[in-house]
Amino acid sequence: MRLGLKLAIPAALLGLSLAGQALADPVCGMNNGQAATGEPIIVGGIYGDAAPGDWSSSTDSAAAYFDCVNANGGINGRPIDYRVENDQWNPEAAAQAAALLVNDTPTVAMVGNGSFIEMAVNANTYEEAGIMVMASACAISECFETPNIVSTNQGPLPSNLGAAQYAVEELGAQHIACIGLNIPNNGIWSCGAVNDFMASRGLQGTTVLLNPGAPDVNSALLEAMATGADTILINQPAGLALAILSAAQEQDVRDLYNWIAPTPLYDLSVPAAVGEYWWGHIYVNAELAPLSVNGPDAQNWIAVLDAYGSPDDPRDTFGQGGYLSARFFVDAMLAMDPAQVGDRAAVADAIRGISGYTSDLMCGPFYVGDADFHMPNHAGYMVKIVEGGFEIVRDCYEYDSPYFEPHRALEAAMGL
Repeated sequence: MRLGLKLAIPAALLGLSLAGQALADPVCGMNNGQAATGEPIIVGGIYGDAAPGDWSSSTDSAAAYFDCVNANGGINGRPIDYRVENDQWNPEAAAQAAALLVNDTPTVAMVGNGSFIEMAVNANTYEEAGIMVMASACAISECFETPNIVSTNQGPLPSNLGAAQYAVEELGAQHIACIGLNIPNNGIWSCGAVNDFMASRGLQGTTVLLNPGAPDVNSALLEAMATGADTILINQPAGLALAILSAAQEQDVRDLYNWIAPTPLYDLSVPAAVGEYWWGHIYVNAELAPLSVNGPDAQNWIAVLDAYGSPDDPRDTFGQGGYLSARFFVDAMLAMDPAQVGDRAAVADAIRGISGYTSDLMCGPFYVGDADFHMPNHAGYMVKIVEGGFEIVRDCYEYDSPYFEPHRALEAAMGL
């Protein structure tokens, strides 16, 4: 649930030296240095870019990785033809994009999708067409509670649960007021899970809803304060979250509450945006590895973007998700019978067969399986906003919530 500017983060902020980048060649697919020249394999992707924000970083990173794969042998000699559509945050455009990419084109899979709109509109289309979607920037229930979509990012529900768990265990939270968007499959869904988590700990959770069409952030803040909560969870896109924090600063109520948030506030522009007043007082859940962790896969993602992307392709959480979705997809394709990689049904089976894929960008193994729900990413980091950036205050930890009981049962059945 991330809105805001499309940022190009300098290498220095990522902890990468220019010399280090020059020495790091990206590793992609077969990695044989030979351009793929065979029959193309068509892969699709849909992203949202219009008001209220640009989520194209997911497909940007996926496209860069596919270009790198094509320069290094493709899928056993066959290049990936990656075709991407913008849903413009419009349901009609989202449906048209899926009709073009799924119904009118022999696309074998969708990879890198990032949108509020298109998953809600197209979940049934994907199921009826028998095509799997390896998404990267999901924010609504349909993305996690339908059979044909799986994402590398967590979305608001797990990220909020991770923030709430940290607040209870480390900040002494007894009552969390979750300020969510008044959208059933987003704010109501994810804040409701926080309330259930708090109840499971014998504590209290309250939902406060903000109308996305005409957001009155001051009223939402006052309503949250009036609940008697000791902790305020700002379950909002970055722009609205910053507006709520600004309203709280005007009332000088910082020290009256714990302030927590899901991943949308993990953005390198945020520490300067919130200012000194808030440094050291806002705790944010990071659903993929913070940029400062800088493990081998994180470095490879940057190397891929440097070599095959654009300088203004964002180095952000959704970009990480796009890279991971593309890499996991390619790994699954390379494990297939080469004669079947152009067959949608066979590719769907291969995706469902993904189990135990790992990356330093994720805290746990990535898997798919054959289920009516998919949420493999439910562990993350906790960071604190400080001057100039973020300080990691809790490394990888599993989120403890009744919501994940069926997911853990599936993982146990898969031997994970």
